[in-house]
Amino acid sequence: MSENGWSADRIDTESAHSARIYDYILGGKDYYPADKEAGIAMSREWPALPIHMRANRDFMNRAVRYLAEEAGVRQFLDIGTGIPTSPNLHEIAQTVAPDARVVYVDNDPIVLTLSQGLLASTPEGRTAYVEADMCDPATILGAPELRDTLDLSRPVALTVIAIVHFVLDKDDAYGIVNRLLEPLPSGSYLAMSIGTADFAPDEVARVAREYAARDMPMRLRTEAEAKRFFDGLDLVEPGLTQVHKWRPDGAGTEDIKDEDIAMYGAVARKP
Repeated sequence: MSENGWSADRIDTESAHSARIYDYILGGKDYYPADKEAGIAMSREWPALPIHMRANRDFMNRAVRYLAEEAGVRQFLDIGTGIPTSPNLHEIAQTVAPDARVVYVDNDPIVLTLSQGLLASTPEGRTAYVEADMCDPATILGAPELRDTLDLSRPVALTVIAIVHFVLDKDDAYGIVNRLLEPLPSGSYLAMSIGTADFAPDEVARVAREYAARDMPMRLRTEAEAKRFFDGLDLVEPGLTQVHKWRPDGAGTEDIKDEDIAMYGAVARKP
């Protein structure tokens, strides 16, 4: 349970939440008993779940480092940020480029209450937080915090990490991502990780049932469905692959089994 002493007025402490389950499994402290119970139940169904979640986090780290270091991106828009976990996106980007600017977006009140961890920017850079639902791109793109922080005439990296599997077909995940990309200029990038059951179908299906039982239904996608998010963009090598295989840096990824990872990842450039 959290030791931060935030106000819980807006937080449903009785129901599990995906961001807090993720925090519990990754060894954080910003969760409630319902989240811990869910994390234990899910890990029982698929013991590789912690490996999978850490690999996704490591993919985010490598993708952001690539975008800042090799692609030269200095602006980031992070959708579905989740509970702050060091290193946060801005810490990775600003280690490479102290003047990097980052806007975080999430709709979970607990993330807002903990957002100071997301706002500790370098003096040269800047960070901001927008409380909004990713299913409402117009609100995100029109937020004063975004417009005051990012210059949309210059390239922006849109990062959508481990969130679209909670967007069902009726909500049109492809359309949401396209609308977020639409105002970003040529030279911008999309970095995504996308849940799949391609590699451990039985185990991942059991985990998905645990999420659905807690009112968090999931839409897992095949390789072809995941690749659709990047239509019209230029994929960066090695293209769409399991997250542990995307530009591995030798930090243990070589020991990960494919069947322990249920996430595709890719980075692509907007022409």
